[in-house]
Amino acid sequence: MPPERIVSLLPAATEILCALGLRDRLVGVSHECDYPTDVTGLPILTEPKLDPHAASADIDTHVREIVQEGLSIYRIHTETLRQLQPQLIVTQDQCAVCAVSLPQVEEAVRCFLTSETQVVSLSPERLSDIWEDLRRAGAATGQSVAAEDLVRTLKRRLWKLEQQTRRLPRRRVACIEWMAPLIAGGHWTAELVEMAGGAYGLTAIGSRSPVMTWEALVVYQPEVLVIMPCGFKLAQTQADFATLTAHPQWQQLPAVQANRVYLADGNAYFNRPGPRIVESAEILAEIIHPEACAGLAPAGAYLRI
Repeated sequence: MPPERIVSLLPAATEILCALGLRDRLVGVSHECDYPTDVTGLPILTEPKLDPHAASADIDTHVREIVQEGLSIYRIHTETLRQLQPQLIVTQDQCAVCAVSLPQVEEAVRCFLTSETQVVSLSPERLSDIWEDLRRAGAATGQSVAAEDLVRTLKRRLWKLEQQTRRLPRRRVACIEWMAPLIAGGHWTAELVEMAGGAYGLTAIGSRSPVMTWEALVVYQPEVLVIMPCGFKLAQTQADFATLTAHPQWQQLPAVQANRVYLADGNAYFNRPGPRIVESAEILAEIIHPEACAGLAPAGAYLRI
């Protein structure tokens, strides 16, 4: 029987489940799950041990301190989990910094739930993995047909975008996933940029997001610079943007000299491997080729500096 009580501990998983028509089966979510908006009233099952609204450098320092002590960055509200008694938990094992880890979830299941509770863990590295995660979520919930339909629709939208951008000039793009230290966008970022009509040479498709030096960014000579910190909404990125502009090498970047610097909502898009990854590609297309792709990006998804 498909599970009737589902918990999502990852914003992307929440979006996937809702896109599969399973909102009414969700009984609990993570502290970061905020879309669709009607999930915000559900019981919250996780909590960060640091201030997620702090500056980039402060968050990085606190994360390193917690990890060095062998601790997790997040707490699970185990009593709430015990009360909810979900039949399915969807979590992740891609990044211990982004959300609760799989070992944490498995330990909570052993201690507070029954052996019948199923755990599905997502770990995408590239777009094909996101499609597979959609299918896995569908299979675990009895929604395989809906999942296949959703994958087909999302892939069709990306194909149409590629057709729209394939003859446009390939501008060199840099996507910045964290500001202090400087971290380049990895995983599926290169695929999104290429589909959007840009060129991306900071990481290979599917590779982890690397820390990079300012010297390397200057040598790369980006023509378009997209600042999209993981977990940061647009307002938080704006508040911390001086971290970049104050650097002595900031003015050496061609994108800065050409006024082609953009701040994007890295929390809702880009770093959330769910259905809105397609919107992420559309945002990039509008940023890279505003003359040919205007109107593709959702309202309020980015701003030009």
